[in-house]
Amino acid sequence: MDFLPIFLDIKNRPVLVVGGGNVAERKVSLLLDAGADVTLISLSLCNSLQILYDEGQINFKKGKFSKDDLIDKVLVIAATDDHAVNESISQLSNAKGVPVNVVDNPELGSFIMPSIIDRSPVQIAVSTGGSSPVLARTLRSKLESMIPSAYGRLGKLMEANREKAKQVFNNVDERKKFWESILSGPIVEMVMAGQNEKAEAYLEQAFINAKQQAPQETGEVYLVGAGPGDPDLLTFRALRLMQQSDVVVYDRLVSKQILDMVRRDAEKIYVGKERSNHSVPQEDINHLLARLGKEGKRVCRLKGGDPFIFGRGGEEIETLMEQGVAFQVVPAITAASGASSYAGIPLTHRDYSQSVVFATGHLKDGSMNLNWSGLAQPNQTIVFYMGLQGLPVICKELIAHGLPETTPIALVQKATRPDQKVVTGTLKTMPNDIYNSNIKPPTLIIVGNVVKLHEKLNWYKG
Repeated sequence: MDFLPIFLDIKNRPVLVVGGGNVAERKVSLLLDAGADVTLISLSLCNSLQILYDEGQINFKKGKFSKDDLIDKVLVIAATDDHAVNESISQLSNAKGVPVNVVDNPELGSFIMPSIIDRSPVQIAVSTGGSSPVLARTLRSKLESMIPSAYGRLGKLMEANREKAKQVFNNVDERKKFWESILSGPIVEMVMAGQNEKAEAYLEQAFINAKQQAPQETGEVYLVGAGPGDPDLLTFRALRLMQQSDVVVYDRLVSKQILDMVRRDAEKIYVGKERSNHSVPQEDINHLLARLGKEGKRVCRLKGGDPFIFGRGGEEIETLMEQGVAFQVVPAITAASGASSYAGIPLTHRDYSQSVVFATGHLKDGSMNLNWSGLAQPNQTIVFYMGLQGLPVICKELIAHGLPETTPIALVQKATRPDQKVVTGTLKTMPNDIYNSNIKPPTLIIVGNVVKLHEKLNWYKG
C-alpha cells in the first residue's frame, strides 16, 4: 500500500492554497465542501475564485508565497504553474510537518487528493497513488452510478440512532449484529424509495423488538420490471433488488442474461407463462408471492418489460395488499419503447404520428374484442402486445375500421437482444408474409406510418 487512506477533519480549520487558476479553484471547492477556513495566495484570481472571494467564502492575499504564510495552517495545497514555487512550498511545509499536496506532482507532496464519491456522511475515496488521476476519475464515475445518493440518508439515519443502539446493546458485537440485520432488511429499500418516516418507524420497532428479544419479520415483495431483454437496460434499483432477494419468481420473458444477474444463492422459481399454456395460473402466482412474503423472505417478482403494462402487476399487488404483505413496484423500460428504439421506429414523429396507443392482442378471456374504431385513427401509432397469433384478425379489423391497406406494420421479435428480428410489410401483405418469416413469440407488433422510418433509422444490428 503506497498511501494510507485517511479522512481528515478540517472543519473551521485554517487551510492554505497557493495559486489562483482553475486548478486551484477545483481544490478550493473541495476544501469549502469540507468546511475549511481557506486562505488563498496568488498574484491574481480566475473568475470563479474572484466570485468566491467577493462572496466572503475565502480569504485572499494578493502576492507571492512566503514561509510565514504557513503559520498555524493545518493543510497546504500548492496549485501554481511554477514548478520551482511548488517545490519550495513542499519543502517548507514538510519541514514544519504540515501536510502538503502538490497538484500534478505527487512525488513532491506528503499526501494526494483522491477522487471522491460524496454521499455524506458516507464517503468513498478512489486513488491510484497519483499515477493516473484520469483512471481514478473513471473508476469514480462507475462507482457513482452504482451507489445511489440515498445512501447518504441511510447513513444519517444510522448516525442519528448510534446513541440509542449503545443504550440497547451492551457491547460492540451486539451492536454490530444488530446493524448488520438492519442493513440486510427492508429498511434500505424504504430509504431508497424516499419512505423516510416508514424507515424511522421500522428502526424504532427494531429497537423495541431487540429489547424484548422478539424476532422481526423482514418479508417484502419486489415487482421488478426486467425490461425488454437487453441487460444493460435494467434500472439501478432493479439490479440492486435482484441481487439482494432471497427468492426470484420469474417467467419466460426474462432473458437468461438478466436471470444470471440475480443473487447466486437465491432460490429461483419458474412460473413461465405462454398463451393458452400457463405452467402456473396467475391466481396461484399471486398467492405464491404473498406466502413467500409472509415467510419473511425478500421476494423478487421478475417480469419482462414493465410490471404495469400488460404485466399483470396490478393483479399481483391486489393480492399482496389484501394479505398485508409489504411490496414495492420497480418500473422498467417497457417492451414497446425498447422494441421501437432498437428497430429504428420512433413511436411518435412530427410528420407521421402524434399519438401512440398500447393494446393487448388478447384479453383475459382469450378474445380480441378491442375498440377497433379507437385504434384505427390516422396519425396514430398502435403497439400490440401478445398479438402474433391474432395478427390476421388485427390486420383485418384495422382495415375494416378505416386504416388503408397500405398502412405499414412491423413485427419485432426478441427486441433489444442480439438475435432481434424485424419483419415489415403492410396491413394487406403481413398476414401472408408472416408464414414465410418464421417469426415466433415474444414478438411486438407496431402499426403506423412511423414504420416507414425503419430502414432509415435502424441503428441496431444485434
